[in-house]
Amino acid sequence: MITEEEKKYKKWIVLLSIVIPLAVAVLFGVNLRKLGYDVTPLSFLPPIYATINGLTAVLLFAAVAAIKKGKVKLHENLVKICMACSLAFLVMYVAYHMTSDSTPYGGEGLIRYVYFFILITHILLSVIIIPFVLFTFVRGIAGAYERHKKLARITYPMWMYVAVTGVIVYLMISPYYVH
Repeated sequence: MITEEEKKYKKWIVLLSIVIPLAVAVLFGVNLRKLGYDVTPLSFLPPIYATINGLTAVLLFAAVAAIKKGKVKLHENLVKICMACSLAFLVMYVAYHMTSDSTPYGGEGLIRYVYFFILITHILLSVIIIPFVLFTFVRGIAGAYERHKKLARITYPMWMYVAVTGVIVYLMISPYYVH
């Protein structure tokens, strides 16, 4: 049974699940330097947002460990921090791409296919994960624990994959960054 709190947030979750990917796609294509603005490329950001992805993975793992030990408030706080980390990543990622030229991947042979497989699945799941995270979170705060737990079993591995592959993508492309 859907709680009133879930009903209240459903429209916002659907809206955010559409608006966030569209905004990122549009802003990703906007390069302020190419538009004539005198902005400094934010080339220091990729290692920071890759670290945030890694931190998200560690905190997600800790959140699951916390709930398995019955530490509900710790679990909730860790998930909130993970959501904040994901938002910080997103802001930095967009800021970097709005001020810097895209870096082409320079690997060759099989590793190139591996890189693009990881990158494409990372990007696709980073879009798909948005409503999963938000609905899972709302179910938790609404007290719909069984439904929360059922959805979290799907959300957790997807979110973990996005966080870990974000680090892998950075490590694979970092040798090709122009400094």
